[in-house]
Amino acid sequence: MEHLELFFKSIFVDNMVFAYFLGMCSYLAVSKKVSTAVGLGAAVIFVLAITVPLNWLLDQYILQEGALTWLGPEFADYDLSFLSFIMFIATIATMVQLVEIVVEKFSPSLYNSLGIFLPLIAVNCAILGGSLFMQSREIATLGLALNYGVSSGIGWFLAILAIAAIREKIRYSSVPAPLRGLGITFIITGLMAIGFMSFGGMLTGGDETEQKEDKAAAEIEIIKEEEADKSLADNTKVIK
Repeated sequence: MEHLELFFKSIFVDNMVFAYFLGMCSYLAVSKKVSTAVGLGAAVIFVLAITVPLNWLLDQYILQEGALTWLGPEFADYDLSFLSFIMFIATIATMVQLVEIVVEKFSPSLYNSLGIFLPLIAVNCAILGGSLFMQSREIATLGLALNYGVSSGIGWFLAILAIAAIREKIRYSSVPAPLRGLGITFIITGLMAIGFMSFGGMLTGGDETEQKEDKAAAEIEIIKEEEADKSLADNTKVIK
């Protein structure tokens, strides 16, 4: 259940684009065609699926305070958390280079269409954001970290695929001249973000109901205790 909740929450509720507006440079520049959007989205899913678990391992066994205890008790007081940004970016850059080599080898046309934005995945805010969110939310296991990386990548993929499909269709629409290009794209992105906000009720509604039920049960328990104390005091007075 925890994996399923994290999966859907990362895609719809905490979407990298519509909730945090991360990776907007690639999102806006490579979303003119569905074909290029699919290629870049798949590359982002791959990079997030690899880098988030790897950075989880780095954080758990090297960077956190006391993480080096596996080397010996003399390393228990070491805290290398100040190296988080450097280590995370180094892992991301390595994986992006691997993706670039694979895409150039097996799909030269996609490599040429993506252009400079393929190597720029290394400095994509969404990629680094995935690792930093994983660290700040204290994801407990490697499996959850892998789940979070894949689902965050799928959320970003759906966002760029949706805007690419809309931009292809909107070419044949009579958009006012001042809004053509990035203007109408920003407006559509904002409307889509508002729509994605509605998914928050899927995971929060049940929690709020349970909290209200727990609060009501606690209030009933307090009333019962007060009534018991009152009846005990009355009985004591009668005995006297």
